[in-house]
Amino acid sequence: MDLFEETSNWEVKLGPILKKYKGKKHPLDYKNTYQLLVMVVLSAQDSDANINTISPALFEKFPTLESLAYADPETFKSYITKVRNYPTKLQWLLDIAKTLQKDENIPLNMKELTALKGIGRKSANVILRETNKPAEGIIADLHVIRVAPRIGIIKEAKDGIKAEKDLMLAIPKSIWSEIGMAISFLGRETCRPKPKCEDCLITDSCHYYTTQIQ
Repeated sequence: MDLFEETSNWEVKLGPILKKYKGKKHPLDYKNTYQLLVMVVLSAQDSDANINTISPALFEKFPTLESLAYADPETFKSYITKVRNYPTKLQWLLDIAKTLQKDENIPLNMKELTALKGIGRKSANVILRETNKPAEGIIADLHVIRVAPRIGIIKEAKDGIKAEKDLMLAIPKSIWSEIGMAISFLGRETCRPKPKCEDCLITDSCHYYTTQIQ
């Protein structure tokens, strides 16, 4: 059977990375759900490291969603000018803050999260995972889009929507919550653009390793 067609045993094959990364906090250095929400929006097409750098001053000035709801746009802008595409993200976050008003109003389900400006399925999946809510999908960030086809779980995908859809078909729902971040961490640390296969825990199940390296 073609490796791409083997869908029933991925929970076992990916077990070593699930064990290694289970429960590991997302690289965004957030302190609560409000901060996570803001940082997830800001991190789109930007690096987690950059968002971690600008966030302490931002949250000192705007510690709650309510404070952001009544923020002066020019003042808010001064804290995020180093963020990629900040004018659009500024409008998204002000819209979210005015819509929700208070931290306790932040929704924790896919439908309501993705109804907010600037939050797609990837961002919603991150928020649900980090707040320990039931998974409604699989995190498919840039690392997952690159690494999942290399492993052989899915075929190449041009975007996160396609990658997530294919992953949801290939992987049992019982591991949806953790597998996206596990693959992402693998991509960040080991399965980099130039992969360090000698350090990988799942070479026996990896399409790239078994066809290109061995």
